[in-house]
Amino acid sequence: MLVAFSVAPLGAGESVTEAVADAVRVVRESGLPNRTDAMFTTIEGEWDEVMDVVKRATAAVGRHGHRVSLVLKADIRPGRSGELTGKVERVEAALADG
Repeated sequence: MLVAFSVAPLGAGESVTEAVADAVRVVRESGLPNRTDAMFTTIEGEWDEVMDVVKRATAAVGRHGHRVSLVLKADIRPGRSGELTGKVERVEAALADG
């Protein structure tokens, strides 16, 4: 499965950079395939391992305030792996074909 999520503290001021960095650190240390862009971090793995990482990343952000906002989107497709890059590669190939 792929899970794209965004997590940030509420009421922590204008900049959430340090809190988000703590969440991304948890994701990267998990060893699961992942990618971070300007709005979301996407991770790939089995349900329990992915949700555990999201839970730990949310807890890391929670240490920066008393309230946390979490947005999560999942693509649950049993029997597939490598979709973190595979989905993008298929779109790029379609664009190249015209």
